[in-house]
Amino acid sequence: MAQNALARERLFALRETIARLEGKPAPAFAAAEREALAEGRKTRQGVLPSLPFGVELLDRALEGGLSLDAITEFRSALSRDAGAASGLAMAVAARLQKQESDAGRLMPLLWIGDAVGTLEAGRPYAPGLRDFGLSPERFLHAAPRKLDEALWLAEAAVESAAFSVVILEVRGNPVHFGLTESRRLSLRAHAARRPLFVVRQAGAEEASSAALRLHVEPGPSGLRPLPDGSKLAGSIGNPIFRLTLEKSRNPAPLSFLLEWSPHEREFFPVTEPNLIRPPGEQSAHSGAQLSASANRPYRPQAMGALLAFERAS
Repeated sequence: MAQNALARERLFALRETIARLEGKPAPAFAAAEREALAEGRKTRQGVLPSLPFGVELLDRALEGGLSLDAITEFRSALSRDAGAASGLAMAVAARLQKQESDAGRLMPLLWIGDAVGTLEAGRPYAPGLRDFGLSPERFLHAAPRKLDEALWLAEAAVESAAFSVVILEVRGNPVHFGLTESRRLSLRAHAARRPLFVVRQAGAEEASSAALRLHVEPGPSGLRPLPDGSKLAGSIGNPIFRLTLEKSRNPAPLSFLLEWSPHEREFFPVTEPNLIRPPGEQSAHSGAQLSASANRPYRPQAMGALLAFERAS
């Protein structure tokens, strides 16, 4: 059965390539629709509303927001930024849950973890999800052992249309998750009219069928107001993400700083932060007032010293 499905997808890909070379419309989506009808599922027509970020400049660049029937990729270039990519995907999923709750729909969310990525960045934590704005009772986590199993699960979950969003975690740029697999998932998302988020940890840019790809980096926290009216710099405040549009309908490589408020489940634009504290402002790091250690060299010794050893022979 799996081999027949794979052969059918390869046939669709060949038809699409031939149509592109001949300058004709690609029939891959039409083939996916015919397959859906053959299985007894009705396709729904009409334009699906997008999910806005709530930030006017960013939503204008995205022509309204994220497409809810396509792939959106959140990419971190370094392992240390994996938490930022995962956090942004969860923040967008929280906005989607809020939008569906307002419409009277309470659908679960499925997070498909990567085995290696889980070892590097950990797995979602239920109390932390609640503090971040998500509903843990509507958060399902799967941990496939192999990438092939994760791709199969993502395809089946999107096609079932039982989840508000499916989040697929991928580590790096694996060989078995290329343009062909990405296009197959994109066809399933388009036919089922459900979004698929790909969270790529420590991965490089590559060709994919994602409608939108965001390069995500953590941003410095802003000044946090204290009860006495002063402001504290360098403390743990709301998450701030630095986003760069790597692939979108807007050809310009735009960059944004967004602050996520988990209580309001809203994004807010952030101007470029000023990391210089005003005079008399407190520091969040208690070690800033400590004197330097004594009786120790100021700098480490330079490497490359020669050591003499007696010859063994």
